Amino acid sequence: MKKPSHYRHALMARIQARSARVAVVGLGYVGLPLAIEFARAGFRVCGVDTDPQKVKAIRAGRSYIRDVASREVAAAVASGALRATADFGILRAMDALSICVPTPLSKTKDPDLSYVIASVEAVARYVRPGMLIVLESTTYPGTTDEIVIPRLLGNGLRAGRDVFVAFSPERLDPGRADFVLKNTPKVIGGATPACLAVASALYRTIVDRLVPVSSAAAAEMVKLLENTFRAVNIALANEFLMICGKLNLDGWEVIEAAATKPYGFMKFLPGPGVGGHCIPLDPQYLQWKLRTVNYNARFIQLASEINAAMPEYWVLRVAQALNQDGRSLRGRRILVLGVTYKPDVADIRESPALDIIRLLAAWGARVRFHDPFVRSLGPRWPAAAAARLTPAELAAADCVVIVTHHSSYDWEWIARHARRIVDTRNVLARKGVSGRRAPSGAPRPRHGR
Repeated sequence: MKKPSHYRHALMARIQARSARVAVVGLGYVGLPLAIEFARAGFRVCGVDTDPQKVKAIRAGRSYIRDVASREVAAAVASGALRATADFGILRAMDALSICVPTPLSKTKDPDLSYVIASVEAVARYVRPGMLIVLESTTYPGTTDEIVIPRLLGNGLRAGRDVFVAFSPERLDPGRADFVLKNTPKVIGGATPACLAVASALYRTIVDRLVPVSSAAAAEMVKLLENTFRAVNIALANEFLMICGKLNLDGWEVIEAAATKPYGFMKFLPGPGVGGHCIPLDPQYLQWKLRTVNYNARFIQLASEINAAMPEYWVLRVAQALNQDGRSLRGRRILVLGVTYKPDVADIRESPALDIIRLLAAWGARVRFHDPFVRSLGPRWPAAAAARLTPAELAAADCVVIVTHHSSYDWEWIARHARRIVDTRNVLARKGVSGRRAPSGAPRPRHGR
């Protein structure tokens, strides 16, 4: 019988020699960059995904992720370092695998771990002694210990002795070029110290710096803190914008001035709300977990409520802007610029633009949108038609609403042709562009009589 330490030492030796076979389950915006990095580090990598279109694209050497160039995929595939399949049976030949699948919220705002559970149960059919399994999907503290390990291990297999299990939260920021997978510190928590040692050995081959923590639950909590911190501070900036409006002050001016303090202040900007997979969802995961221990995270809940209310706030600003011309919102033509959740990405998940469009349509407005990354919002949004960005389109709009400030937009050109603009990002002021803009927070103070 092999000693408990044999599997650990053997696997770490294979990792060091780059002879370990690595799999990535889930080839989305987290999984594909991870697979490419492992391939670049010298491993033979197999990507597994249930979406046949993703598998087909990778086999053809084509990337569908903006942050991964097709030439990188093509080179990895051509060299034999990367392959893709929809067959989970390939996992029986793997030594290490990372699970990178979605973790959305259910309609009741509870964590939906169905993708994680389905992936873990598929992996469990092929798990064997000497394997490393790392979960990267954002989730609540306790998922690895309470959900993954019980489903993953059976037949007397033990975590840290036979099979090595860890959690390492993804930290990618889509569309960002300065901090990518390799130079972003990687947090890792193992189910046991041996699990941490093996997981660290693998990830040390692709990242510049590892940040080990004491447990998988601690690593799970790190990710929730990171994004809850952002959500809370964005909510503070959003509320400050509204507070300044009540006092006839320019909230953005106040924030920019405060940001000149070289210590004790970190600038967050107000806007139309929060979007994407992380910031709107992670605080909800934390709140759900805390309810299981009879704790009400009032501060976090309030921040979520403020951020969720921002689309309605901006729709009201549109109505007020039209009212300055003696017009109501009903029947007016509104052009929304940008529907993705952040600039220069093709992702509309949880985008506040969708709520703004829904509310405008509910108020009777005729809504059109333009986004250089999105051609259609799909059948769920029949009230919002895609438009070409032309001088005629801008001039025909009773109000243009800037929601996502893509870098490809020519703001001076837009301001020149639009009749009225509501700027939820304050991008025109930051770019020094003049135009007929509606007050975005509240009326400016009037000096003199």
